[in-house]
Amino acid sequence: MTTALSDKIKDLIRTSGPISVTDYFALCLADPDFGYYQTRDPFGRAGDFVTAPEVSQLFGEMLGVFMVHAWQRHACPAPVRLVEVGPGRGTMMADMLRVIARLAPDFYRSSTVHLVETSERLRQVQRQTLADHIEKIDWHSGFDELPEGFTLLAANELFDAIPIRQFVRTSAGFRERMVGLDADGELAFTVGIAGLDPSLLPVGAPTPPIGTIFEYAPARQAVMVAICERLTQSGGTALVIDYGHLATGFGDTLQAVLSHAFDPPLAHPGRADLTSHVDFEDLARTARAASVHINGCLRQGDFLVGLGLEDRASALGRDKSALTQRAILEAVDRLAGAGEGRMGELFKVLAVSSPQLSLAPFRPVD
Repeated sequence: MTTALSDKIKDLIRTSGPISVTDYFALCLADPDFGYYQTRDPFGRAGDFVTAPEVSQLFGEMLGVFMVHAWQRHACPAPVRLVEVGPGRGTMMADMLRVIARLAPDFYRSSTVHLVETSERLRQVQRQTLADHIEKIDWHSGFDELPEGFTLLAANELFDAIPIRQFVRTSAGFRERMVGLDADGELAFTVGIAGLDPSLLPVGAPTPPIGTIFEYAPARQAVMVAICERLTQSGGTALVIDYGHLATGFGDTLQAVLSHAFDPPLAHPGRADLTSHVDFEDLARTARAASVHINGCLRQGDFLVGLGLEDRASALGRDKSALTQRAILEAVDRLAGAGEGRMGELFKVLAVSSPQLSLAPFRPVD
């Protein structure tokens, strides 16, 4: 089934030749007329996927606990710029603010909330979700619009939606993977002529077989550098949460999701969400080169349990019905458990700070 965006991309390819995976990725998500995030509300059970904050309030509450801890470890500065990049429906920030107000009233009073969001459709949803805190909130179209000041930042499922480059190993070395047209005029993967700097490949890895994919994400590195520069200038901590791998390696992780099911990446451009797994080793390497402190990187399950997820779940279920208690336990299992349909192992959490300090539940790695 064709889409308006697939027709647009096919016309572009007929006119100018195959496009890179990076350009295809960007068009699918951000085309001003037909891009996924410009035309759809993807979150929740009525959308195409459910993020951790939509699974349970417990997720945002644990992040609120972490932000209070980070604020205290930074010696309780004021004022605080509480930033979320890619805030979805605003659910996570609402849960964070509720906990911050309860645990650290001075933090809450001295904070202003800054949401980096480009979609006007999602801004309207966020205004409704965060109505109880609306006097604290400002929206920004770009990271460079944030006001100066000590910063605590959260980015949940942001980096997976930033376009990547893909390279395919051929007999002539790694060449950039492109999107072109097959004999029937349909979108298909092909190989371009641009090569890959060998220094970008995993150190010490044996030469992989022909056809192997290697993913490289300079756009993600640029966002990480911008976050790190902010921390070195103003002080603070950033928390990055996403699905991905702890070590740089080979493999094709480009994927599309439509109506809570995987979809071929070229099948429904503009209608399906397009993402790829995040290379957390590369993000940490980028942050270290930008002179910020790496607090650590954990699986999401270990991070949440280390912050007290199970105790909070018990308190939340106290004096509730058996049905409610069962739903809470199922949410804990989905957020922190391992295996198919669970987020505890697939999702990772990276924390970086400036100046250097230790933050629970991370163990120092520098």
